[in-house]
Amino acid sequence: MKLKVCGMKYTENMQQVADLQPDYLGFIFYEKSKRNFEGIIPELPNAIKKTGVFVNEHIEIVISLVEEYRLEVIQLHGDESVEYVIELKKQLAENRALYIEENKSIKKKKNQHYIARNDVEIIKVFGIKDTFNFDILQPYLEVVDFFLFDTKGKERGGNGTKFDWTVLENYPYEKPFFLSGGIGLDDLEQLKIVLNSNLPIYALDVNSKFESKPGVKNIQELKKFSENVILSEMK
Repeated sequence: MKLKVCGMKYTENMQQVADLQPDYLGFIFYEKSKRNFEGIIPELPNAIKKTGVFVNEHIEIVISLVEEYRLEVIQLHGDESVEYVIELKKQLAENRALYIEENKSIKKKKNQHYIARNDVEIIKVFGIKDTFNFDILQPYLEVVDFFLFDTKGKERGGNGTKFDWTVLENYPYEKPFFLSGGIGLDDLEQLKIVLNSNLPIYALDVNSKFESKPGVKNIQELKKFSENVILSEMK
């Protein structure tokens, strides 16, 4: 079971969270968010995937921030269409191919364009409350790497509330997904049930329930959660 800690904002706190070795760290590039990120990301362990969270952002800006912050994952948290995702992937692939071609004729040189170690992963977010029509996911199956299911609320994430996880019992696909939405230490027993089901849950995504204030994660609580959920895999 993978762990994603989202809504990172402050350098020292990032480093403390990174010491817990989560699989993903999320940085929100959305001005309306209390956790909107503007700053410098410190050097992180290679095993941690830096994830940029975007809401209906212009593709050119997404690609620019992927390069600036060396992002390895893009999380689309808005109303992005299938066509948007296809165009985003196309431009990412073109840029990657161009940079590789340029580097063939340029011997090791500082300040070259950044190239991700692998293709940039795409996560598409969908909000759930009491019901959900899983049919709307079908067009995205071939163009995204993962889905992420969050609680549908007035904010684009970080609402601190859970949706009814029993809705996921009707999930009809094999595409792996991230489970998000108000997950905290109080949910350990309920998580045991859902994680030991046959659902293709790839990762847990935590945020506001582990904060002392927006963007500042409680390290001791995250450590306890990680030990109970990730290391034991809820067995």
